Amino acid sequence: MLVVGVQTGSASADAQREAGATALVLTGPQRAAAVQEAQAGVAATAKAIGLADREKLVVRDVVKDADGTVHTRYERTYEGLPVLGGDLVVHQKKNGARATTKATGARISVPTTEAKAPAATARSTARKVIWAATGKPALAWETVVTGTRQDGTPSERHVITDAATGKELHSYEAIETGAGNTQYSGQVTLGTAPGYTLTDATRGGHKTYDLNGGTNGTGSLFTNGTDTWGNGLATNRETAAADAHYGAAVTWDFYKNELGRNGIRGDGVAAYSRVHYGNAYVNAFWSDACFCMTYGDGANNLKPLTSLDVAGHEMSHGLTASTAGLRYSKESGGLNEATSDILGTSVEFYAANATDAGDYLIGEKIDIRGNGTPLRYMDKPSKDGSSADYWSNSVGRLDVHHSSGPANHFFYLLSEGSGTKTINGVTYNSPTYDNSTLTGIGRTKAYKIWYKALSTYMTSSTNYAGARTATLSAATDLYGANSPEYTAVAKAWTAINVK
Repeated sequence: MLVVGVQTGSASADAQREAGATALVLTGPQRAAAVQEAQAGVAATAKAIGLADREKLVVRDVVKDADGTVHTRYERTYEGLPVLGGDLVVHQKKNGARATTKATGARISVPTTEAKAPAATARSTARKVIWAATGKPALAWETVVTGTRQDGTPSERHVITDAATGKELHSYEAIETGAGNTQYSGQVTLGTAPGYTLTDATRGGHKTYDLNGGTNGTGSLFTNGTDTWGNGLATNRETAAADAHYGAAVTWDFYKNELGRNGIRGDGVAAYSRVHYGNAYVNAFWSDACFCMTYGDGANNLKPLTSLDVAGHEMSHGLTASTAGLRYSKESGGLNEATSDILGTSVEFYAANATDAGDYLIGEKIDIRGNGTPLRYMDKPSKDGSSADYWSNSVGRLDVHHSSGPANHFFYLLSEGSGTKTINGVTYNSPTYDNSTLTGIGRTKAYKIWYKALSTYMTSSTNYAGARTATLSAATDLYGANSPEYTAVAKAWTAINVK
């Protein structure tokens, strides 16, 4: 049993509570056995939580805490059809006490499962579903339209249409953007395999491939005559690979050592990385379809988007997809992007790399704007000219990279507090909506709270108000309902106008 947070000697009650509520690191076989055990009991669980006979549960993830609490995440079906927005988490205490967190409180029921309106088929695939994420549940078609966006990013657009009328109910984009001699992190140690390939056997078999300007497939696995990769310059093809491979390794270690998660899905299996996508492609993205991260080479093919915080950001999209599944639109989409910024930043601090010191700036190394400024700022998100500092009822109408602003701001305030301060040579000045003065609880406690909320309390439809509830529940589990940490979480949400 792994116990996190307990020091040698007499441990405080707070440390014991945190250790007890911390997720255990499960090996791949252990997680598979936990999922199989939970799946065997789905009929009894469905009955116990009051689902109708036509509804069934499918286990998606199991998180076990050191104190014996088990959080089981389920998808739901209705007469065999997937219920989009019907996901839920059952929290089972060791003493038998049970609680449930649902993406929707609506009763799942439709008059018929026979479609009257056809699904669109051009350049797409379709399946019949129950749409329950917004409003009254309805029989619908989920159509996936693939293509390429104007900037060269592949597109996998999901469109939900009413199966009775053909009216569009919802749509979202599923492709989520955002010793090697690296370009951004200096000389680092890389996990490689005999024969000198970029294969990290100690971290789930993560591999890094060269797309060589291509836009599909895996390309070719990086292979070398020696175990030295790159020269720190973008003109050497191995340099971007070294950055991406290093970023994946550090992110894996952060998840496992700090969050108790064995890989993105918790099953001990790595994703893979692809570099040199397209020509002068100024972006990077995560795709669930390939379970991989992909990086362009930036403007003039000289600024690959493979910096450490970007690598952590992209892998964390996979983490979100494997846990809460935050829908990539409106407020849940902003929280999805913020999760990647929060954990990508946490990975950068965790690495303690002198060449790329931790900061609360997103993408500061890749110079995507061409003027030396970062892509986003966590202490005051509006400094990028587009992101929101505080929540309002219009936040959900922003692009998800900008509606992420309030959650990024929340994390900074929770970690560091308000006002002016300098960290690792970077000066910040974080304001609050209510002009309150906040003292931070430290980055480690802040990311533990966010991760626990993400992995055990958030669902696909969680909005800002739901994120507040989820993080307060996580703070209660880790530190107690009357703890300074709980109070700090509540104050940080109020400071960005979420009450």
